[in-house]
Amino acid sequence: MQKAVIIGAGHNGLVCGCYLARAGMAVTLLERCHLAGGSAITDEFHPGFRNSVASYTVSLLHPKVIRDLHLSDHGLRIITRPISNYLPLADGDGFLLHPDPAKAQHELARFSKKDASQLPVYSKMLDSVVELMRGIMLQTPPALANAGVGDILGTLKLALQLRKRSLPERQSLLNLFTKSAGEILDGFFESDPIKAALGFDSIVGNFASPYTPGSAYVLLHHLLGETNGRKGSWRHAVGGMGSITQAMLREAEELAVDVRTNSSVTRIKIDHGRVQGVVLEDGTEIAADIVVSSVNPQILFLQLIEADQLDPTVLTHFNRYQNCSDSFRMNVALAELPRFRDNHATRDSEHLQTGIILAPSLRYMDEAHMSAKQNGWSERPIIEMLIPSTIDDSLAPAGQHVASLFCQHFDPYMSDNWDNCKEQVADLIIDTVNEYAPNFRDRVLGRMVLSPLDLERQFSLPGGDISHGRLSLDQLFSARPMLGMGSYRSPINSLYMCGAGTHPGGGVSGIPGHNAAREILSDGKSGFTSWTDR
Repeated sequence: MQKAVIIGAGHNGLVCGCYLARAGMAVTLLERCHLAGGSAITDEFHPGFRNSVASYTVSLLHPKVIRDLHLSDHGLRIITRPISNYLPLADGDGFLLHPDPAKAQHELARFSKKDASQLPVYSKMLDSVVELMRGIMLQTPPALANAGVGDILGTLKLALQLRKRSLPERQSLLNLFTKSAGEILDGFFESDPIKAALGFDSIVGNFASPYTPGSAYVLLHHLLGETNGRKGSWRHAVGGMGSITQAMLREAEELAVDVRTNSSVTRIKIDHGRVQGVVLEDGTEIAADIVVSSVNPQILFLQLIEADQLDPTVLTHFNRYQNCSDSFRMNVALAELPRFRDNHATRDSEHLQTGIILAPSLRYMDEAHMSAKQNGWSERPIIEMLIPSTIDDSLAPAGQHVASLFCQHFDPYMSDNWDNCKEQVADLIIDTVNEYAPNFRDRVLGRMVLSPLDLERQFSLPGGDISHGRLSLDQLFSARPMLGMGSYRSPINSLYMCGAGTHPGGGVSGIPGHNAAREILSDGKSGFTSWTDR
């Protein structure tokens, strides 16, 4: 029986481990923290108050992964938000982005009849590209360096898929990969609320302006998911994001996967270009036929592998690899629900059961980015607030609530240490929410604060990057994490990658783990093909 060791028991490591174990491998999962799940965990942050710690909402988790790992049978329940997003506005108004097209148009017509008529046109354009991208997500990218027969066939398959699309569809695909989100949205719409509601996804975990070229792809990436049969929607996992990884753990246990927490890997053992196993922080050596890494590629290649085992070009690449997140996370315990200055907020609290975006325009987001570049953080930050306790009463005591605050823009590499200023920034975030909901500050009972540096330390995310690397054209598909490694194979024989630093990138999707397992098992049947031979 082949032995596989997986470094990191985040969701992709768990997914990969389950597939390998089902195929008959003896799998050991090694997690440096006390709790498996990576950034998809739920924890108590104030007495009686629990919430998702880092990742906080679900859409990208692939239906195939849910089915294959029997996650619903293991207790996973994902529930729907009544509306997509809510934007409170400074003038006492508010904008609701409905998932229902007719309702969305009706709401948008309050701000611009022209925009209401354009919304179906924009949605049709986006849907055609999203459909194509969803098909690509489960494919292994062809190697564009050292390509073999399989890679050539994969490239031809992709070319045929594109050829079937109309010229306007191919142009839209090109635009979404290269242009800024702001440029595209300005071409369709004139009113600020709709552009802000749609453009917010372009700066999530992306230290960039919505007018930065390439930000349109980040927007697209956040629309590739499907939950409960509804494409592109974001929903809530009952019990928080930890319920996803706990369900995966139950499947892993049934498959006899050996999951070890408090087991930090410090080195991958390599002999004559082939992995032999791993070495733990306490000196323990674990032999393995196959090693799979779910950690950030920069950590893998610059910390876990001795430099003399790698080609200098690989070392140079990962020294220059771009981790470029800008996120600041907070969980807040509340004595009561926030009351927004919205003259139209008589909606049976629907506006509190969705993503509440505090960023009324693309210009606001652009200025927040400029402020962070100059000062280290935005003086008027972008905030997405969720109040999951409005639809999940397991997270807070009766009559009280938890708020999740996902905030941009904050320079992860600020010259001043984040430890010296994170509480000041947390106060600024609370004050910003209070401008829209005047009761908010006084009803805060407790809070958990995670700066970019905290995210790096706690979850092994260099630069606090939740996607394990910037989602830019030079770090996507066959080039993720490096040309020649897009197939989840490394330069080292029997060393693979299955984390968010591989195709298709960040988010709780399980797709990198799924795809990596498929390639590992394929190599097991046909004989291992090294990266340098591809």
